[in-house]
This record gives sequence, structure tokens and C-alpha cells, in this order.
Amino acid sequence: MGRDDHKNRKNNYLAQTPKNLKTDGKDIEFAEEFADHEDKEALSRSRAADRRVKER
Repeated sequence: MGRDDHKNRKNNYLAQTPKNLKTDGKDIEFAEEFADHEDKEALSRSRAADRRVKER
């Protein structure tokens, strides 16, 4: 490390995620062509639950 690196170390970082990141909490991938009946039913239930939450 050079002399300048010591002075600026605390200000020299990269945030991994934005501070005000808003997500729907879903981090799954869904491929329609690989879905079976249970997958489609689970997706339908998930969407219905989301609608109920948004109505409140």
C-alpha cells in the first residue's frame, strides 16, 4: 500500500447492494415449459396470497 491508500481506506469501499432496494421477496426462477401440475398450483396459490396481502 502506498501512502495515499492509508488515508482513504475507510472511504474506499463498494456497496454490495443498494441501501433502498425494494423487492417482492421472491428470488426463484420459474420456467413454464418445465412446470408440472403442482408447480402451477403453487404459483396460483402464491399469486392469490399476494392479492390478499395487497388488498389490506
